Amino acid sequence: MDKVIEKKKFNRKTIIIMVAAIVFIALVAYGYRLSLNKVYRVEADKITLSKVEYGDFEDVVLLNASVVPLTSVIVSSSEGGTVAQIFTENGSFVKEGTPLLRIANPNALASYTSSETSITEQINQLRKVRLDLEQNQRVMLQDMMDIDNKLRSATRKFKADSILFERKVITREEFTMSSQDYDYYKGRKSLLQQAIKQENQSRGMQLQQIESSIGRMNESLELIRQNIENMTIKAPVSGRLSSYDPVIGKSYSANEMLGKIDVLQGYKLQAGVDEYYINRVKEGQSAHCEFDGQTYKLKVNKVIPEVTAGQFQVEMVFDGKAPENLRRGLSMQTKLTLSDNSKSLLLSQGQFFQSTGGNWVFVEKDGKATKRNVKIGRKNYLYYEVLEGLQKGENVVTSSYDLFNQYDMLEITK
Repeated sequence: MDKVIEKKKFNRKTIIIMVAAIVFIALVAYGYRLSLNKVYRVEADKITLSKVEYGDFEDVVLLNASVVPLTSVIVSSSEGGTVAQIFTENGSFVKEGTPLLRIANPNALASYTSSETSITEQINQLRKVRLDLEQNQRVMLQDMMDIDNKLRSATRKFKADSILFERKVITREEFTMSSQDYDYYKGRKSLLQQAIKQENQSRGMQLQQIESSIGRMNESLELIRQNIENMTIKAPVSGRLSSYDPVIGKSYSANEMLGKIDVLQGYKLQAGVDEYYINRVKEGQSAHCEFDGQTYKLKVNKVIPEVTAGQFQVEMVFDGKAPENLRRGLSMQTKLTLSDNSKSLLLSQGQFFQSTGGNWVFVEKDGKATKRNVKIGRKNYLYYEVLEGLQKGENVVTSSYDLFNQYDMLEITK
């Protein structure tokens, strides 16, 4: 009996055609995917890959601090002018009151001299008025003495004539004359007493005003003389003179800095801090530095929040023993501690941050790097703190993204 042979559904030719079609579709799909994702080819030695680590995040800022005196006093002139004489040099140790230089200003000097002469004349005039008042007082007192004397005589005669008139020894006319003289001098004395009282009150007010005016004028004279004397600039405190470079004939404006005097009472550190940390740096925070192989503790004494060229300034003082042999201008690397250490995912610092702001990174796997959104927290001088988007052991491109920050994928070639 014949056996029916079933016909195969797929022969070799059909299978080859199907495989070719699948490969073609895969290539088309890959090409389409590449068209959607912009790819940049980069050589491996042109980028830096950093591995995400897990460890202690040291919340510190590395600063390049300069040694400055604890106290510096600015030397300036209250009057502008040109340098006429120089008495000392930069770097010299000076005592308070030591002459440093002399400023010449002929116009100001002439003005001061004229004002001094005018005020002196006014003072002399007021003193003359005071003498006139005193002279007038003496005249009135002399008049009072004269009236008193005449009144006493008139009183004696009036009393005597009163007795004689009662006894009819003298006439009424003689008694009337005695009575009139007595009343006259008594009235004169009363009027003079009132005049003296009013004069004393007026003189007292005038003398008080005169003394007050003379006092103010003397103060003005003293100020003028002080301004003339201030043309010779003197050291306001004892210390070492710095930033001092006058030249004969050089002009200075009023209150312009001529130099500084460093008061030799110790030193502090001053450093510029990136404005990124402006809300995290506070007074009282601790820091430390190394000098001659020893570590010294510091604390933030002052924060100056004004930002210049992307930095603000901090001042740090030594917390305890300070190094010996410090001097102005020494540079010391300092670590400023912002908070305690904590366990975190760590990503090495790199220039990628300037391009992405820490919002995304390229994560590498099997020779390809793709974009991934991340969240970066704090940073120190070595690492960024990774809050979201990365896992321990992943490789991240941390070098600059300037050439390919508009691409979605990197193909890393060797």
